[in-house]
This record gives sequence, structure tokens and C-alpha cells, in this order.
Amino acid sequence: MECEWKPDQQGLQQILQLLKESQSPDTSMQRSVQQRLEQLNQYPDFNNYLIFVLTKLRTEDEPTRSLSGLILKNNVKAHYQNFPNGVADFIKSECLQNIGDSSPLIRATVGILITTIASKGELQNWPELLPKLCLLLDSEDYNTCEGAFGALQKICEDSAEILDSDMLDRPLNILIPKFLQFFRHSSPKIRSHAIACVNQFIICRTQALMLHIDPFIENLFALATDEDPEVRKNVCRALVMLLEVRLDRLLPHMHNITEYMLQRTRDPDENVALEACEFWLTLAEQPVCKEALLDYSTSVSGHTSSSLFCAQGDIEEDETIPDNEQDIRPRFHRSRTVGQRHEGESIEDEEDDEDELDDTISDWNLRKCSAAALDVLANVFRDELLIHLLPLLKELIFHLDWIVKESGILVLGAIAEGCMQGMIPYLPELIPHLIQFLSDKKALVRSITCWTLSRYAHWVVSQPPDIYLKPLMTELLKRILDSNKRVQEAACSAFATLEEEACTELVPYLAFILDTLVFAFNKYQHKNLLILYDAIGTLADSVGHHLNKPEYIQMLMPPLIQKWNQLKDEDKDLFPLLECLSSVATALQSGFLPYCEPVYQRCVNLVQKTLAQAMSQPDQYEAPDKDFMIVALDLLSGLAEGLGGTIEQLVASSNILTLMYQCMQDKMPEVRQSSFALLGDLTKACFQHVKSCIADFMPILGRNLNPELISVCNNATWAIGEISIQMGPEMQPYIAVVLHQLVEIINRPNTPKTLLENTAITIGRLGYVCPQEVAPMLQQFIRPWCTSLRNIRDNEEKDSAFRGICTMISVNPGGVVQDFIFFCDAVASWVNPKDDLRDMFCKILHGFKNQVGEDNWRRFSDQFPMPLKERLASFYGVGLQQGGP
Repeated sequence: MECEWKPDQQGLQQILQLLKESQSPDTSMQRSVQQRLEQLNQYPDFNNYLIFVLTKLRTEDEPTRSLSGLILKNNVKAHYQNFPNGVADFIKSECLQNIGDSSPLIRATVGILITTIASKGELQNWPELLPKLCLLLDSEDYNTCEGAFGALQKICEDSAEILDSDMLDRPLNILIPKFLQFFRHSSPKIRSHAIACVNQFIICRTQALMLHIDPFIENLFALATDEDPEVRKNVCRALVMLLEVRLDRLLPHMHNITEYMLQRTRDPDENVALEACEFWLTLAEQPVCKEALLDYSTSVSGHTSSSLFCAQGDIEEDETIPDNEQDIRPRFHRSRTVGQRHEGESIEDEEDDEDELDDTISDWNLRKCSAAALDVLANVFRDELLIHLLPLLKELIFHLDWIVKESGILVLGAIAEGCMQGMIPYLPELIPHLIQFLSDKKALVRSITCWTLSRYAHWVVSQPPDIYLKPLMTELLKRILDSNKRVQEAACSAFATLEEEACTELVPYLAFILDTLVFAFNKYQHKNLLILYDAIGTLADSVGHHLNKPEYIQMLMPPLIQKWNQLKDEDKDLFPLLECLSSVATALQSGFLPYCEPVYQRCVNLVQKTLAQAMSQPDQYEAPDKDFMIVALDLLSGLAEGLGGTIEQLVASSNILTLMYQCMQDKMPEVRQSSFALLGDLTKACFQHVKSCIADFMPILGRNLNPELISVCNNATWAIGEISIQMGPEMQPYIAVVLHQLVEIINRPNTPKTLLENTAITIGRLGYVCPQEVAPMLQQFIRPWCTSLRNIRDNEEKDSAFRGICTMISVNPGGVVQDFIFFCDAVASWVNPKDDLRDMFCKILHGFKNQVGEDNWRRFSDQFPMPLKERLASFYGVGLQQGGP
């Protein structure tokens, strides 16, 4: 046994001095401490000093000792692989000896240190750790038991996967039964640790836990009414997760669990109530939800509604107070995705319904969770929920106390989606009242009313505009200029939603709308300016080319360009401004020409700068800066789409194609996604410059047809289709690079609608330009091809795709025979095809009918639903009656 390590007194004093200084608030002092710590890391036994101060130096105050442990933890994280063996062993043995320190702070610090060493891959190299901690759980000494449990809980949180793998000889088979014994321990802290440890293994359905699932559930029920809020919170959390993975085991007890969760939703401890509220959100996703809740819908909606009375922040006028920069949440740029427009919907990612709840309270608190739970319950019970809520709502909305009134308006918004049908009879009377509440004297009432009205925007737009749309718009525009920042924010967001719903209905009011939005530019503080950009961008998306009038351009462009000139290349506020300009450029088309060149140049520079930075510092390169490049690529796409051929000179005189070649191979999927969208847009705008790069680009596109990354795959697929239209028969050498992946994707279950449609269009286009190469595979894709394109509206892309399919059928008629009914159905989805395309359809339908003969055709067409029969008869003359074209 080597002799025990002892610190050198002078060294120890130096380190204590350093620890004291590092607690000073002075930043320059902090910086010099950082530098000295880095220097001390050169000495092998520096870490011995740190553990010594943490575990042995009881003369020092606890914060200093704990800090010494946390610095050691950071060293373990950064340099553990370089610790000499002696040092690592000394630290490990000190940790295990002191896990039961009498101070909760020191115990917790030792626990953090243990889990950090364990997660550095040392669970394998520290075989005595788990058995030792397990043994310490049985200690008579409370501190030892609690310290060991604290460490185990952290290890379970950080290393759940390794604990449940063969690497360690399955320790959970011993640990889980052990944890279950402690559910009945006399100390609430230890009961709480025990549940928290087991909770780590529910979602991944760990075998060791599944074997003990019944005793686990029984023990949870035993603790249901524990006096300690932390224990109750962990019980609720466990039940929420069990609902997702072991519903079968909960079903027999569903009645009691529902009762219990109702009580917990009103728990005096807000954290417990919040966990309980999550239960309703999770339950609503389960198929048994309705049966489980039938008797309770009244009380659930009642309780969740009553949790909403806690509107905070009663400042009325704050527009002149500058924003606190910490309060501005990071925005996420949604990269460009290319897709088909469907009847009555805007083109967005399908998973994109994130505007759900009132963002005026950005932390996830009880009020927000209750509103979310109501939203979800409304979607399950639909109008049955209204029977219970309506009487309550009337009372709340017209209440004299503004706090009660405000919560009623929130409930009304929360149920909008689920109870829309049932609400319709009340809306003609209700909407005017809500529009009146927009000028309530309380700012919080005004802001929540903005949100609630936006949830009913769809209905408002479906009515005659003068009755509801015009008054709503007029009042919302006043709120955009409110003196309260929260109201400005809510009004801007609500207006963006209204724009999406109303689209061109807004055209008559454009001057009036632009007046307000431009006025807001000079009025808004930083945070709301970012939301204002979004409202302007959405307006441009919604009214499109109607914005291209000199007087509108004159109002809108100067303030946008002024901001554009103020912002530096490193300023993150460029993101929303670039996004906004991208929408504006697409809408204004030729109207954007005067602004085009400086905008184009700056975007190319942003891409070039970002790529150069990424080259020069490949390792510590932080992801967020790539957003500059992504947003710039998307704005270039907007310019190419809006300006079409007029962008040709700009492309010719820049190195954008070289930059795109790099972007298309970037590690970050969003960068590739945006560069493929730009490739497609440049292909349409000025193919003469793209053509020389096709041989380099096609293999990259082929490698990106990976449906795991939906948006990347979608944009690559779309770009291939656009390229094939321009290349014509010269596409032939590249068919092999992409066709097999495309056929695989179109046959893949659960593929999102947008991706299926783009894949079908691209296959059709490839077949149009190279029928001999694509037609032999017809049978492998014809059925999903037809079903994915029957729902999109007539347009150029659909046209070229159907020409392709007709050409392939004429090359390989056998490939369509088995699925001919699907082809008939797809043809019938056209409202008015161009004459020559219609002739192609006629030829194929009649050819098939003549081929099989009258009787077979009759038997075949008897399977058709009536609308399809009628459509084919009236459009293409292939009814039941005898008859040629």
C-alpha cells in the first residue's frame, strides 16, 4: 500500500486563496482566476488538492469546499483521460468515503463528482462503485443513506442506457428491487430519491423494471397522498410516464388514478399540480381516453379552468422601457421547404402547429399547462365538453373582476380548436364582444383577447368581411400600436394568424394595414420588432403580387432597408429581417429590382464569410453562426423565385455556385436543405449558369435522398425534378444515380404528404424526359404515385408529372394493368387539364377499354365509386354505354 498523499501547506494556501478570489463578483478578477486554474492544471496532483479541500478540510466554510469540488468536476469533464492513475484512484476512494458527509451541500457535490466520473466511461472501470453505493443504502446513518441515494439518482439520470446494457452485467436486476424497498422509508427525501431513480427507466421500458411493474405500481399508490410535495410530484411523474408505456397495467385502476389526478391538479404545491396537469395531456393521446374520462369531463374541465386564475404582470404602459435582452428568446429559423399548395391551406411543414398557446407567459407554468390540457381535452370530447363549460364561460367572460374575466377569455381560446363546431352558433354574438374587449383598460385582458380571437380567425374569415373581419382588423391594428409591449406582441402574432387565414381578402385594406405596420417600426422596442418582421413577411406571403404597387413599395421598403443598413453582419437580428425580405422579394417580383443588387451581394458575402469561418476553426465552431448562412441562402431563393430571369446577371458575376457546392456538402442538414432549395430556384431562373455544374451536383443530390431527414430529402427531390425538366434527354446518365432511392421513398410507409408528392412529381418528370430508362419500373411505383398526386391542385408541376406518366404507360402499358383503377382515379382528379394532356388521358383510357373488351370493362368499371364513373364518362367519354372517343 503506497503511503497516503499529503498536501504541501504552501500549495494548499495558494489554492484556498484562489478559491476565495473566484467568489468575487469582479469580472476581471474572475478572468485572472480562470487563467491561473488553467495553469495549475499542468500539475498532476492539482486535482488531489481540490478533492482534499472538498472532503478533508473541515476548517473551511462549506461554499468554498463545494466550489473546490465543482472545479474538480469541470477538470474531470475536460481532462479525466489525462489524470495519472494514482490521482484518479485517490479521488474515487475519497468520494466513496465522504458520500455521507454531514453537510447536504458537500454530499450533493460529492454525488455530482461521482456521476461525472461514472459518465466519462468509468462505470466499466470502477466496478466497486455500484455495489458500494448499494451497500451504503442500508447504512443506519441517515446522511450516508441519503448521500448514496443522491449519487445513485444522478447516475441513473446520466447513465441510464449503460446501466441497462450487457456492458455491466445488468446491475439493474439488483438495483431496481433495492430501490423499490425504499419507497416505504421513513424519510421523505429518501422516498423521493427512490422513486426518481426508478422513474429513469420507465420510458425506455427497461426489462428489469417491467419484471417488477406490479409491485412498482402498488408502491406508487401507497405513496399517492404522501405529505411531502417532492414525493407526490415524483408519483405523478411516474404515472404520466406509465400511461405512455404500460397503459395495460394502469387500466384496472384507471378510475382511482383519474380521481387522484383530479385532486393533484389542485395540489397546494404548484410543481405537483403542474405534473398532474401533464397527465391530462398524455391521457388525451391514448385511445382509451374517452372511456377513462367520461364521468369526469365536467370536473376535469372545471379544475383545469380554475387553475387559470393566475394572470401575472399587471403593468399597463411600458412601451418606453427598453427590453431586457435576457428576455428575448432565441428564434429558430425554419429553413425553406418546397411543396405543393393544397386547397385552402398555406404551404408549411405539416408538423407545424406550434402556435398553440399564449406565448405571453414564456415559462411552462401551471396556467399554461392547464390551458394546454383544456385544448387537448376539447380535441377529445369535442362538443360534449361545451355542455359543461358554457354556463361557466358566460359567467367568467362577463365577470366584473378582470382576473376572472381574463381567465375566461383564455379558456375560450384554449377550447377553440376542439369545440369549434359546437361554438359556431355562439360566435356571431361572441366575436363582437371579444372585439370590444380588445380595448379593455387592463393590458392583460387586451393581450389574451388578441390570442383568443386569433384562434377563431378561420371562422371570422368565412363570414361576410364587413361584419367581422373589418372590425376585427381595425381593432387589432390599433392594438399593434398599444402602449403595452405585451399587447403589441400578442396583437402582432394574432394579426399574422389572421393574415394567413384571410390571404387576398386583405387586399382592399392594404394601405391601411401598411400604414400601421410601418408606424410600429418607429415605435417598437427590440423584442417586438422581431415579431413585426414576421407580421410583414406573412402579409407578403398572404397577398402575394398584390403588394407590387408603387405606393405600397414606397411605404414598406424604406424602413426595411434602413434597418438592413443599420444591422451588422454578426447581428442575430438579421435572421428575422432576412426572412421577412425573402417573403417581400417573392411577393414584389419585379418591384424588388431596385433593392436587389445590394441584398444579393450581402447574402453571398454572408455565405462566404460563414464558410470561411467554418474552415478556419473546424472544431470549436459553434452551430448558431451557420444560421446566417441558412437564412442568406433562403433569401437568395426568395430573390430567384421573385425575380426569375432578371437575377441572371447577378449570378453570372458572383461565385454563388461554388459556394453552393460547399453548402450542399455541409455537415449540418439545415444548410443542405436550404442549398437544395436554392439550387431548384436557380435552375428555374437561369439554368444556363447551373448547367455546367450538374455533373458535380447530381451525385450529391443522390446521396441526400435519405427520408430520415425529411426536409433535406424533400428539397433534394424537388431540385432533381426541376433539373430534369431543364436537361431533357441529357438527364439520361443521371437516372441511375437517383431513381432507385425515389422508388423506395414513394413506397415507404408513414412518409409525410409533402415528400410523397414531391417524389411522385420528380419520378413523373424523370419519366417525361427519359421514358425508356424509367418506364421499366412503372409497376413498382404506379399505385403510390397515383394516390399521392390525386389530392394536389392543377398546376405546372402536376402537368409535367402526368405527361411523364402517360409517356411511360405508352412505353410499358403492362406496368399499369394491375393498378389501372388508381390511374383512372388520378386522371379524374384533374379539374381542367390542357387539351393535349387531356388527349393523352383519352388515348390511354380508350386504349385500355378496347384492349379488355366491353364486358371486362363493364365488370372493371362496376368497382368505381359513382362520382368517378360520372367524371370519366363526362370528361373522357368512357362511360358504360358503348362509344368511342
